[in-house]
Amino acid sequence: MTEPDLRIDPLTGAHVIVTPWRQQRPNLPGGQCPFCLGGLEASDPYEVKHIRNRWPGLPDGRAEVVLHSPEHGSSFREMGFEGTARVIELWSARTATLGARDDVGYVYVFENRGRLTGATIDHPHSQILAFGLVPPIPGAELARATCGLCRDRDDELTVSRHTEWLASVPWAPSWPYEILIFPRSHVADLPDAGQRLRAGLGAILVESMIRLEALFGHDTPYMLWIHQRPTDGNDWPAAHLHLHLAPVMRGPGTIRHLASAELGAGILFNSIDPGEAATTLRKAGEEAAGHDRLRRQP
Repeated sequence: MTEPDLRIDPLTGAHVIVTPWRQQRPNLPGGQCPFCLGGLEASDPYEVKHIRNRWPGLPDGRAEVVLHSPEHGSSFREMGFEGTARVIELWSARTATLGARDDVGYVYVFENRGRLTGATIDHPHSQILAFGLVPPIPGAELARATCGLCRDRDDELTVSRHTEWLASVPWAPSWPYEILIFPRSHVADLPDAGQRLRAGLGAILVESMIRLEALFGHDTPYMLWIHQRPTDGNDWPAAHLHLHLAPVMRGPGTIRHLASAELGAGILFNSIDPGEAATTLRKAGEEAAGHDRLRRQP
């Protein structure tokens, strides 16, 4: 097999892409980091850059890696608002470029941070997959007749309010301290957001990381993914840009595992009350950076 093979499970309808060559990708490689300056993927100086994934999950240049910073130990929190905004600008540019291709129907941006999430290189980076179809989970969100984010919000679940962005714990979170980040206005995707709104996303994303690190410590392992409008040219009225930020912890020093009861049944069990999670995250941010300082962010 030399090309990714999309298969649909005849029992469940689950989508599986078979990519056996990815088994050979480096796992925490020794020697020089390939993403550090002078490494295999970074021969020239850069602030942020995108490259083709050498072990792609999708063919024809539809799998990319975004290098967030030349600093190996950096993070969104350490990069600050400006550095994080540069990454978001590249996410947006690649969404527009890849989404313009005839063979792309959905641009999916995601990050796995930390070894507990299965990240195989420690250097800060995210990935982009340009799917030919709309993946099932974003598709389920988009199938609604109206936008699920443009409605009355539960203040109990709100973690942070910025002028144009909200961060909240989902009403039914898959992960105990998951944070949902979305613009307060109905914006469909990163390119349509515009540079000013994207800069605001950088600010609230950094703040959210401050809160998570206050709760779980430096280098908190997490998963981040972005849902946005498909690029197939169809009308998607329910498309409302949003990010899921999910630490893979259910408490300090305690990993949240997905196991057979959940993976086999398709029903998730969350041991943390969402309202309590939101309260904990609000207090964590105040203790880490001071309530007034966080409120002053854009």
